[in-house]
Amino acid sequence: MTSALLPLIVALQLTASLAFSGACIGARPDLTKARGRSSSSLQMSMEFMTHYEEIQLDTDHAMSVFDITPQIEDIVAKSGCKEGTVTVLSKHSTLSISINEMEGRLVDDIRQYFLNLAPPNLPYLHNDLDYRVGPPDWPGGDEAWREFRRTQPVNTHSHLIAMMLGTSESIPISGGAMTKGKYQSILAIDIDGPKGRGISVQITGGK
Repeated sequence: MTSALLPLIVALQLTASLAFSGACIGARPDLTKARGRSSSSLQMSMEFMTHYEEIQLDTDHAMSVFDITPQIEDIVAKSGCKEGTVTVLSKHSTLSISINEMEGRLVDDIRQYFLNLAPPNLPYLHNDLDYRVGPPDWPGGDEAWREFRRTQPVNTHSHLIAMMLGTSESIPISGGAMTKGKYQSILAIDIDGPKGRGISVQITGGK
């Protein structure tokens, strides 16, 4: 092989390699097998939608548990979403959102278990209100902030429990309904009540 032919051979190899790569990049996976649906269902066009509402909840005591599943189901039905996701978010740092069974004795177990994990009477630093500095833009300055804080509960344990339980859940929607299990309820757990609470509900998907 003469040295004059080498550049031509290298160029042909490079062209073939690029063509093969392009074919791989342009190839489309078999979505029918991947998603377990027929090709006709994949071709169905759906109109993108989004829907937002808030739930207002008045709680009656600390570590109170509420089943908000019916309210979420009503919002999903009202939205008209057929395929998508509903996200439920607590707007408070001591109000948790969790999915579990709503059963009276289990509710008592939830209270006892988490209060044992984070007892209210431990010497938490967050509870030392006199050592906490207020936000720089608080109306009336730091002294007004301290007066406000004196009206608030010492609730470090509530924050810690909320971090363990979580403050949001996302549930798939299919066929116009949430695809949760039979004994799964969407629970709002107020660790620091009684208070008025707000819960955000955001639905995105197609209809």
